[in-house]
Amino acid sequence: MRIETPISIMLVDDHAVVRSGIRRLLEQYKGFHVIAEAETGERAYSLFGEFLPDVVVMDLTMPGMGGMEAIRRIITRYPTAKLLVLSMHENAAFANQALKAGARGYLAKNSLAEELVNALELLVQGQTYISPEMVSKIALQSLNAETERIQLLSPREFEIFRMLSEGLEGEEIAENLKISSKTVSNYQTAIKQKLGINTPVEMVRLAIRSGLIDN
Repeated sequence: MRIETPISIMLVDDHAVVRSGIRRLLEQYKGFHVIAEAETGERAYSLFGEFLPDVVVMDLTMPGMGGMEAIRRIITRYPTAKLLVLSMHENAAFANQALKAGARGYLAKNSLAEELVNALELLVQGQTYISPEMVSKIALQSLNAETERIQLLSPREFEIFRMLSEGLEGEEIAENLKISSKTVSNYQTAIKQKLGINTPVEMVRLAIRSGLIDN
């Protein structure tokens, strides 16, 4: 069932080709209007307050702040914001953390166009949407002790954990998230305590076992 009132969309992805592709896709369906685009999490946060779109289609992996932190900040300031994650990450940990941060839906980038349209319409109606494949992965993750440990982290702790596991230094993470190096250090201590790890090597191994980074 199509919604008669046009749905205003903001697209957030660091690749212009991807944004252009999504825009052209949505233009094929009546009732969608892309009113803004952003290439970074910082820009998305800034533009959201200016345009107040009905739905944001948000990538997660972008330079700088990234999608996870952008979701957290947008929801903190605009609690009723509707954000749909469209990501290359099909790992359930990313989906769980995005939903925890405040996203209303999660789709993989290889989803069919009809599924994206359906998800957008459901979000506008106040519902949530997670692709069936991701629902299955989330259910299986609950049976895996390693990946379940990751869910002890808050969305920001998850982002810092992921960045540390990828080899970023504290100063780089602080710059990306626009927080102090001391704050990053405090988060790092909390992450180690929650996950029961002590060294960077243990952190990387856990991230690999959880499927967050490649071996």
